[in-house]
Amino acid sequence: MKFVYFAASAAAALAVVPVAAQAQHSDHSAHDTHGDVQDALEQDAQATLVAYRDALVARDEAAMRALFADDSMVFENGKAEGSFAQYMEHHLGPELGEITEFTFTNPTVNVRMVGHVALGHETYRYRIALKDGRVIERDGVATSVLTHGHSAWKIAQYHSSSRAPRPN
Repeated sequence: MKFVYFAASAAAALAVVPVAAQAQHSDHSAHDTHGDVQDALEQDAQATLVAYRDALVARDEAAMRALFADDSMVFENGKAEGSFAQYMEHHLGPELGEITEFTFTNPTVNVRMVGHVALGHETYRYRIALKDGRVIERDGVATSVLTHGHSAWKIAQYHSSSRAPRPN
């Protein structure tokens, strides 16, 4: 919905400016409007990825599910996990019950638009403490493809991988 509103606003703004007058100005104000719309869309997509990370930390299954498209695809450490619903049922869901602490450090999130799709990439270190006393620390990366539905960005494809931290 936001995208439609922004696109309609940008189109209306361009329609008001006569073509001859637009050609005489070198300030490219129409491009600035497009850039603002693009920036807002990228920020919203980035917020979706941050919300997923926050939901993982909180171990909030409902919040995680709400961020993924129904026909999403999840890949983790060389394995196709299926849709997010399948991933939750067969992999992540059972793990969440064993976790007592989940933290991320030094996360980065970057998003760029390609047409009507947002491409995200993330880097981070995570630490997971388990009920049995084990602690798992990993350096991780993730890439995402997000699509904008009627009201929000949804993660359509998510791929993450991790490894044990290496000494510097």
